[in-house]
Amino acid sequence: MGKSSNISASHEPGGLIVHISGLLPSLSPAEQRVARLVVADPADAARRTITDLATAAETSEATVIRFCRSVGMDGYPQLRIRLAAEAARRIEPPDARVVGGDIPPGADLAQIIATIAFNDARAVEETAEQLDPAVCERVVDAIVGAGRIDIYGAGASGFVASDFQQKLHRIGRTAFYFPDVHTALTSAALLGRGDVAVGISHTGTTSDVVEVLEQARARGATTVVLTNFPRSPVTEVADHVLTTAARETTYRSGATASRLAQLTVVDCLFVGVAARNRSQARKALEATAEAVRSHRVGSGRRRA
Repeated sequence: MGKSSNISASHEPGGLIVHISGLLPSLSPAEQRVARLVVADPADAARRTITDLATAAETSEATVIRFCRSVGMDGYPQLRIRLAAEAARRIEPPDARVVGGDIPPGADLAQIIATIAFNDARAVEETAEQLDPAVCERVVDAIVGAGRIDIYGAGASGFVASDFQQKLHRIGRTAFYFPDVHTALTSAALLGRGDVAVGISHTGTTSDVVEVLEQARARGATTVVLTNFPRSPVTEVADHVLTTAARETTYRSGATASRLAQLTVVDCLFVGVAARNRSQARKALEATAEAVRSHRVGSGRRRA
């Protein structure tokens, strides 16, 4: 099966800055310094000459040119044009203290709230903008036709995997989530053609998720990956790659904005699956809601 992805060298859904942020871990250390300057302030980078940008990044002009090619640009002139366009469309927070996304030492709670709210909202919006509907459609096709769906994730991504499993289960899909790598591996070993294995990893480097998807793929299952970085190791074992667009900041690496972005994608897939058979999904949701109704305070119904 050929891998499908929502990232290409010539087109960056959702914007160039999102594209560069996703590729950052795959760049060389010197190229990463250029990337961080560009991502932090596209307008400033667009105004700089190649010599200025190289000096600011403490690297060479040749490295800047390599960076351009690494992110799909023909050269520096094209990068400057694209950055200028990106800066023109970029939405900045109403509070100037939130610019940059990091929470500085001594920040008061009002600034913390404003910063987190802006960056979480931006992660959701940018994730939605860069999602490729065609890839999502193929993933929905696979899930709808699957005999069984296994979902894997560790840490914060594990909470998202559990949420996805619960959503699918509520509309009658046979779905499982295994937080322990040993049980995940034994489950993956029993998958086969027609089944689907979904791995969720913000960094794309979680070895447990990579290993389980390798096992599932070897058994013939269709493998799906949700990650923030399209060139990360986990994408090498995926038939379909979906990406988020979360930029973590101070105190929040891999834990908050990324989780909200992942939940956005999961919700899109869930609704896509449910929409294929609205009547069946509605009946399943009503039945499962009724099953727990007596456990809600003030429901008007009491257990004997």
